[in-house]
Amino acid sequence: MKYEILQSCPNIIRDFLTYNETIKGKSSLSVEGYYLDLQSFFRYILLVRGLVDSKSEFSEIEINTVSIDLIKTITISDLYAYLVFCKNERGNNAATRARKTSTLRIFFKYLCEQTHQLDSNPALMLESPKVKQSLPKHLTLEDSIELLNSVDGPNQKRDFCILTLFLNCGLRLAELCSLNVGNIKPDGTMTVIGKGNKERLVYLNDACLNAVKEYLAVRPTEDINFADRNALFISRNHRRISNKTVQHIVKTYLEKAGLGGQGFSTHKLRHTAATLMYQHGQVDIRVLKDILGHSNLGTTQIYTHVSDSQIKNAIDSNPLSNVKNKK
Repeated sequence: MKYEILQSCPNIIRDFLTYNETIKGKSSLSVEGYYLDLQSFFRYILLVRGLVDSKSEFSEIEINTVSIDLIKTITISDLYAYLVFCKNERGNNAATRARKTSTLRIFFKYLCEQTHQLDSNPALMLESPKVKQSLPKHLTLEDSIELLNSVDGPNQKRDFCILTLFLNCGLRLAELCSLNVGNIKPDGTMTVIGKGNKERLVYLNDACLNAVKEYLAVRPTEDINFADRNALFISRNHRRISNKTVQHIVKTYLEKAGLGGQGFSTHKLRHTAATLMYQHGQVDIRVLKDILGHSNLGTTQIYTHVSDSQIKNAIDSNPLSNVKNKK
């Protein structure tokens, strides 16, 4: 979490942010997101309560005066009024408002159940705006093969291994970049540190094992930065490969495979792995949850969408599908 954030927010919010990063294991980006959502909410509260000049520029309202006494006066009506304000005055779409709703729930739950600073939770019955559930964008099987076949150049073994792990294991970008050589086990498994520092075991298939084996045979071992000596993937600067570098690698090969400009990214490769396992491998949704490292089944259920061919096959599999009129 950025130092300037810690310096600019009141103690009660600072403690909440610190708790989520150090105890709950939330990423810095997630915690900064919480801060921005709470900053927006309390700017609204200070403004409508007349605690700041009504002519103040919303984005310049300081929230360092927010105290537990003010928070105790907040009701569920205030929360819904804020969401209306976000929609009408700030132009926030349903997805953004749903995220802000989630932050408010987490914050007030923390004050009630974790620190016991509130006797009742005003966000307990707060409902989230309905968000249109769009299907996760992913590569087809043919696209995936074309992407893998496009890999060449001096780092071919490394780059092919990166894409293979993305497409077969459904890793997150940060998970892949944080892999160490020691995470690859002799028994054909790989340990991955996911969100919240949760460790999970991933079984490597033949494609992954072969790709890792071929890469390790050419992986640089000399002049590697001391702090990065155990990193699995090494950059041309002999350091642990960065998120930005991997994103550039993926973008380069997507363009080479004729898949550029279609909204694909490293995270879409994770969606691709999940979709291919579910649609072509008939992997149980609960197993897929564990493979992807999701904390709850609801997150994984976005992959239960079916393709047109699956719908056709379902209709064709009806035992009455071949019964014709004999009259």
